[in-house]
Amino acid sequence: MSRETVGESLATRLYAAELAIDLALTEAANLAAMLPAARAHAYLSAVTGQKAFDGTAATIGALASARSHLVDTHNTLAALARRMGLETLAVGPMDKPEDRPPVGGEGADDRVARRSPPLVNETLPLAS
Repeated sequence: MSRETVGESLATRLYAAELAIDLALTEAANLAAMLPAARAHAYLSAVTGQKAFDGTAATIGALASARSHLVDTHNTLAALARRMGLETLAVGPMDKPEDRPPVGGEGADDRVARRSPPLVNETLPLAS
């Protein structure tokens, strides 16, 4: 198996892991947003629903931490790819923080919601 093939496989798996965490964060945030209204509609006291809200908030915190670790992994793999001369292997949405905002009606949230296939990005982050 060539380095390019290995790099492409890693890039695809990295993007899938990033997408999975983003989707999990979205769902946990939606749940957290719904809990206070659900409690009120059920005529329950704030004390009754607090443990559920705490658990959801802790889940969001854990997912945010996991996302941060995965971003670090992304930057480490990107730096390694650059050192190996595999600069065209970055996979994922084309709009990176240092890029201009996307043009048109599609943003990163639209791609996450539709689970569209990854796009090849020929730029890599500068972090090592």
